[in-house]
Amino acid sequence: MTIEIPQSFWLYFTFFALLLVDGLWCMLATHNLVRILIGLEILMKSVTFFLIVAGYLSGRMALAQALVITVIVIEVVVVVVVAGVILGFFRKHDSLDVENTRSMKG
Repeated sequence: MTIEIPQSFWLYFTFFALLLVDGLWCMLATHNLVRILIGLEILMKSVTFFLIVAGYLSGRMALAQALVITVIVIEVVVVVVVAGVILGFFRKHDSLDVENTRSMKG
């Protein structure tokens, strides 16, 4: 029994992989906390895109939509909490550099 993979799958998979690599690179290549948050957002968008494509290709769009809505809600909560932590860090240290986190205690 063979599985038929549509030709457009490779285009979607390439786009997903590029978004994933771009998000990881954005998170790892900088010392700015806001840029790390943006990289996390790009990474989460690639996961959302992958869920949509997987649901479309498997024929389970209802499940994919439910998972995407759940991921979006979790993503919003994470972004708000991390943005609050970044804002508090900036108010205390007057910098968004990750290297300054070594001076934190607690």
